[in-house]
Amino acid sequence: MTLTSENVEDVCKSVAWLGSEEIGISGHAAIFSHDQNVKYIAYCTQTDNFLQQKRKFAHGTKVIEISPDQVSKITIPLPSRAEQDRIVAILDKFEALNNSLTEGLPAEIKARQQQYEYYRDKLLTFPRKAC
Repeated sequence: MTLTSENVEDVCKSVAWLGSEEIGISGHAAIFSHDQNVKYIAYCTQTDNFLQQKRKFAHGTKVIEISPDQVSKITIPLPSRAEQDRIVAILDKFEALNNSLTEGLPAEIKARQQQYEYYRDKLLTFPRKAC
């Protein structure tokens, strides 16, 4: 989780580390260990509720900061692990669909444009008659 940013919205941006290797972080980030679904926690840090809570603790003008102690005061809902897993599965599907639309739609539009141009050229190409 990043502890500094140029704006309140980006401070506390989080990623869910799913790997098993050791990783390193900079001095302006924090690692939180817990026994919850890591993707659930990362999704929670993207909510309006989390944003409203971190606004209370974020400080600074040019560089916005929040300390690990202040982050620990932010509350997030913790349903059962099974419910967290269910929520993550749903959100992962939505994210995959959204990525599919943003990546797949431009490709589909380009393919339809090429198809249109091909048929347009075929339809508008007439045999030349000698006059």
